[in-house]
Amino acid sequence: MLFYKIYGETITIDSGDEEKRVKREMAHSIATKTAEFNEIGKKSYCFLCEMKDEYATLGLIVDVPCNLVELTKSYVKFIGLDVTVGCPEEITLANMQSLLCCANRHSYVEDDDEILERFGLDKLSGRRGLEFGENLVNHKAKKDALFASAKKYYMDETLIPELERIYAGGKSLDASGHPVHYIVETDDRDTRREVYKIILDALFCNLRLKSCRYSFLDFVPTSRYSHMAYESLYKVSEGGAVVVRYLADDDSEDDSFAANEEDTIANICDMARRYRNKVLTILCFPRECKRIKARFYESLGTMSFIEVREDFIDSITAKRHLGELARRNHVRADKKLFSGIKDTQTYLAPELQAIFDEWYNGKLKSTVYPQYKDVAAVRKDTLKAKPQGMAYDELAEMIGLSEAKDVIKKALNYYKMQKLYEEKGVKRDNPAMHMIFTGNPGTAKTTVARLFSRIMRENGLLSKGQLVEVGRGGLVGKYTGWTAQTVQAKFAEASGGVLFIDEAYSLVDDRNGSFGDEAINTIVQEMENHRADVVVIFAGYPDKMEEFLAKNPSLRSRIAFHVPFADYTSAELCKIAEHLSKKNGMKIDEEAIGKLEKAFDAARATTDFGNGRYVRNLFEQAKMNQASRLLEKDLESISSDDITTITADDIVIPDAKKGVSRRIGFC
Repeated sequence: MLFYKIYGETITIDSGDEEKRVKREMAHSIATKTAEFNEIGKKSYCFLCEMKDEYATLGLIVDVPCNLVELTKSYVKFIGLDVTVGCPEEITLANMQSLLCCANRHSYVEDDDEILERFGLDKLSGRRGLEFGENLVNHKAKKDALFASAKKYYMDETLIPELERIYAGGKSLDASGHPVHYIVETDDRDTRREVYKIILDALFCNLRLKSCRYSFLDFVPTSRYSHMAYESLYKVSEGGAVVVRYLADDDSEDDSFAANEEDTIANICDMARRYRNKVLTILCFPRECKRIKARFYESLGTMSFIEVREDFIDSITAKRHLGELARRNHVRADKKLFSGIKDTQTYLAPELQAIFDEWYNGKLKSTVYPQYKDVAAVRKDTLKAKPQGMAYDELAEMIGLSEAKDVIKKALNYYKMQKLYEEKGVKRDNPAMHMIFTGNPGTAKTTVARLFSRIMRENGLLSKGQLVEVGRGGLVGKYTGWTAQTVQAKFAEASGGVLFIDEAYSLVDDRNGSFGDEAINTIVQEMENHRADVVVIFAGYPDKMEEFLAKNPSLRSRIAFHVPFADYTSAELCKIAEHLSKKNGMKIDEEAIGKLEKAFDAARATTDFGNGRYVRNLFEQAKMNQASRLLEKDLESISSDDITTITADDIVIPDAKKGVSRRIGFC
């Protein structure tokens, strides 16, 4: 769907001195004739927006290709205006809504809301609408300029070849459809935005897009809109593009978001498949969001995607790039700028930009404006400030975990001080931030590890903050010599983030002298090699973890923090149940809470109690029981309160015998 604004010069109309009655009659006549011209069933809608002494502004909604100038000329003639029609200018949906509002204000249309509803645009506006943004491509972009811009982002292996394919394909006004769609992977949002703009500019200039308007939709795990809303977005984007931007810092599993996330992915992928030849889809992910990308691929069927990502830059090219950045900013590069570049390491363009920005800030104060060299950096206030970010807030709001929260706060403060020592020129060994999480199943060890990685990223203490989760199977190789390489690869994957090793003692349990020993030895070595850029978290049962450390004194000496996760009390478990119900748009009545507390008292005495998992399973079972209970009632009598309330009848206590294994939460 295309939207246009058209300016026209008025020739015989001069309403400046008209009486109010005459103006009202003229507006009423225009509105009536506009409705007649745009009769129901037509795939376009033309209307007068505003009329001044020397010009008129018109709007045009087009659902199928047509001769825009001839259509507009027919319209102005039909409503009785003598207007010279200018060239149509494509605009965004938001601008079109403004034009309709203006036309309604001048009484040139009868009802702007009805016009929006006629084209299905009402589902994309107002409080109930899907939240998305719009922009227009640069329709005057030149080939050389686009290639030059692409070169700045060091994507020679992916972006440059695709631009060459776009410009090699020729231009056709008749062909429609998209042979490929795109995935843009980078951790830097500015880079992500500039890269997809380059692709869209190139496609439009080569007539691969009919519309220069594109929509961008931000997607986070909590996003949830109806299937109809996504369909409206794709419908209105026909001829153009939809850019889906995944904005979470990581894509680790989170049960509380899983349902929303799956629904959103399913809806977006369904629309991408159905409109594959009418709407170009560009998916944007951080580099480490492999799980989310895999989920999209599973749901996208046979669609073909070009993956565009940054190249890894060697040390020589990295220094050359830093020097070029210095030249662009008219300052002289020095040894300090290049001191952080290691010959054996590779870099991404955003990482080099961060290195340059830090150096350039110091250069401005020490050389360009030396009068400011004694002014303290804002960082000291940041260091003293309490931890910030959504992840820290989420951790603070979690039920219980007081000991874990305290230790993690101390760890953050410790790490901040090491950074301050480094900035002050105090030479100290790089701090080891490695941790051990000990606790029974369901005590939120994995969830807290995911939040901790995000907290470190959001507070600038880790460069990426991704979480890489592994167990024995992900570290031990099949053959002699493979294990060391596998462990090293996992540390490389976790560089700039957190490596979470669950049930670490399984590496050596009843396997003395096996490949597990090789894994432990390699882990110890890699912990030392990556102490500045990887935080390793070992997790497992308290007693087994203590035995594990007792067998590995070299490993114990490298653990800086021990974080205990206590079993939840019955009161805390009740709060978790209420929290789960609230997230699901439901509530638990007082009688049901009392029944839950008794159930938790009994369950906590069993040997295989699952803590938070037990609560989640019991709650899911209660929802199923509630559905069965409501179906037995007269459906007409069921109220919304009935649907959203869990009662004591819905809580069925599992038959748990002390010391006997069972499937938690099921009858």
